[in-house]
Amino acid sequence: MAGETDLSVLLKTLKPKLNEGSYVFISLKDINHIPRANILFEFKEEEGTTIILKQEKADVHQLNYDFVASWITLTVHSSLNAVGLTAAVANALTKHNISSNVVAAFYHDHIFVATKDTAKSMQVLQEFSKK
Repeated sequence: MAGETDLSVLLKTLKPKLNEGSYVFISLKDINHIPRANILFEFKEEEGTTIILKQEKADVHQLNYDFVASWITLTVHSSLNAVGLTAAVANALTKHNISSNVVAAFYHDHIFVATKDTAKSMQVLQEFSKK
């Protein structure tokens, strides 16, 4: 099933969903001691493997982190070929001085924002459907 590529349609139908919990980003040289079921996302970089997991799971494993985020899913099925969605979302959040960390997956884009910015981020993202 192909995802949506039309930016105006994507923005009007973002339907942001706030996922429960707090999430952290961690970089490790070896992630084999972390149960795969605990890892939401992983990406291998030259310096180490970045993982995103629930804060409580990181605490259980005594992992260090310095950024605690809320996870917002844009529930519209966006195509990996769509142009401008990430930029539009990031620009809207930037206008409110909100840092956003975007993870694009096959069906949806996922936005991680500092927990202190959760409510404002949801408000900003919901504004797209009102335009």
